Amino acid sequence: MDPRIWALIAAVMALGFVGYLAATILRESEGNDKMREIAHAIHQGAQAFLRREFITLGIFTVVLFIVLALFIDPKPWVAVAYLFGTVTSALAGFLGMTIATKANVRTANAAITSWAKALKIAFSSGAVMGFCVVGLGLLGLVILSFFFEDAHVWLGFAFGASSVALFLRAGGGIFTKSADVGADLVGKVEAGIPEDDPRNPAVIADNVGDNVGDVAGMGSDLYESYVSAIAASMVLGVIAIGSVKGMTLPLILGGTGIVASIIGVLCVRPKEFQGSFEEQVAKAHATMNTGVYVSNILMIIASFFIINSYIGSLGLFWALISGLICGFLIGQITEYYTSADHGPVKKIAEAAQTGPAINIIEGLATGMMSTVGPVILVATATVLAYVFGGVLGIAIAAVGMLINLGMLLAMDCYGPIADNAAGIAEMADLGKEVRERCEALDAVGNTTAALGKGFAIASAALASLAWLATYFAVAHIEIASLTSVDVIAGVMIGGMLTFIFSSLAMKGVGSGAFEIVNEVRRQFREIKGLMEGEAKPDYVSCVDIATKKAISSMLLPGILVLVVPLIIGFTLGPEAVAGLLIGALVTGFLLAVMMANAGGAWDNAKKYIEAGNLGGKGSEVHKASVIGDTVGDPFKDTAGPSLNILIKLVGKVAVIFGPLFVAIVAL
Repeated sequence: MDPRIWALIAAVMALGFVGYLAATILRESEGNDKMREIAHAIHQGAQAFLRREFITLGIFTVVLFIVLALFIDPKPWVAVAYLFGTVTSALAGFLGMTIATKANVRTANAAITSWAKALKIAFSSGAVMGFCVVGLGLLGLVILSFFFEDAHVWLGFAFGASSVALFLRAGGGIFTKSADVGADLVGKVEAGIPEDDPRNPAVIADNVGDNVGDVAGMGSDLYESYVSAIAASMVLGVIAIGSVKGMTLPLILGGTGIVASIIGVLCVRPKEFQGSFEEQVAKAHATMNTGVYVSNILMIIASFFIINSYIGSLGLFWALISGLICGFLIGQITEYYTSADHGPVKKIAEAAQTGPAINIIEGLATGMMSTVGPVILVATATVLAYVFGGVLGIAIAAVGMLINLGMLLAMDCYGPIADNAAGIAEMADLGKEVRERCEALDAVGNTTAALGKGFAIASAALASLAWLATYFAVAHIEIASLTSVDVIAGVMIGGMLTFIFSSLAMKGVGSGAFEIVNEVRRQFREIKGLMEGEAKPDYVSCVDIATKKAISSMLLPGILVLVVPLIIGFTLGPEAVAGLLIGALVTGFLLAVMMANAGGAWDNAKKYIEAGNLGGKGSEVHKASVIGDTVGDPFKDTAGPSLNILIKLVGKVAVIFGPLFVAIVAL
């Protein structure tokens, strides 16, 4: 039997599991009329944002399709594969986000009577996103491998996935943080009302943002990472092994990872639990970690037998293990720096006792220090993977880091669903006990989201190294010497690109938040009876502001990522592009880790205070921590995660257009 059949079966199995999970979730009750009304508003806002973003993405896709069809061989199949990649990636984001907006109210309703049931619904909804990603991603690559043996076609598919990820991650991040910052600054700091208070006009936009940024955005980000790692491994596998085995091995491993992840998800079986806030958080985390441990152990055992029997040596197995262990340890480091159970977050919270300035300083310092572990681990994994498997080993290490993505993304996307559930519990006035139950689940979600971001950044670094190696192969470059002026120029421009990109993304958040702050203030000022709870705010206006600002703000960063490698390639040549990729990788990786961890730490420092420590909600310490959190919001949910896509996308642009760079130089 063709081994690709196994990967095809596993991909279809993942999509079947999605259908089972979705049907199970939708059978649950949505609660009372007020809860359904709130959930409907969140769902409609999220769908409206995606519609507008997909229209913009559609125009962008058509332009690139024409360029690829005209200039990139084999014509027009690279362009067709690119279109296939955009459609499958967009479909994964749409399906995952749709179920998330249906699951949030069901999670809140379940929390009225059962902690365990609420956890199960939120986690299952996260798993829908996870298995949409791995199922559609692997399915697309397997189908293309049956019809095309040209590596550029597989790379075209991955390029399409990157385009969607750039729009959903950057656009969704700008939307969610514009709304979140605007809601917090006026609601919590100025008006002194609780988070998710229904009197706040930006509260629905904030909850919409959780879905478009942290579900659709994160899903598309990791879809792109997953496809990138497997596609690069397929290309390098053919070059290194020189047979069809090099192409099919990554597909077999991907299919096995899906099965291991399904078993891991089924092992997450929460039991009813009564305890304090901290005990609920610890219990929920331990329950989900069971699935992670089971899926990882199964994958280690399975990959040993697969690689040993299929390749005949264990070098690539050890390369895969180095990536898997690297990902696990980076998760532990991320948890240390971002969880309220550990010292760094508590120090940030304590710094808020002196006001927001020192809170912000402490958060920045924590984020900078948090880069040490991930960088050393990725460097170590890269060296080990190369020793065990050469350049292909680096790509396989990236696959190893993402091999159980279905399970890992389930944990990550669980977070925004639990956050939405807590918001619905507050807005629907379900009572203190239900709200605290949902907040405990949300607190776990903050940590799992931080873990997901750390994982995404680390996998992006390894995947980028694989794309760099692929670029050297397609551009026929043996050495890019640092004594070359062109290479040095490329390194410097690549390093600069990540700062420009981050600046534009954060300016988009700042501009959007500015408009939302003014709109919320206007409504508090002009709508009589709003603060007394006697009148309803205009939620739609804030959703509309955030949507328009996100769409307009993401265009320039997206264009820069695509255009700069082309300008460098056509003016300075292929070796300068290699320098560009290295510069973007080094600065992008460090910036992304720093921003993600600093933002997560500020957020959980605020949550630590809200749990009743250092004065609790409404205190001056709490207000200072809210300001720190608003600085961290665009760090951890907009600029930081978007850099994952930048450092991979510049590599894909280089690989796709590399032959043209060589041809221009030859002329």
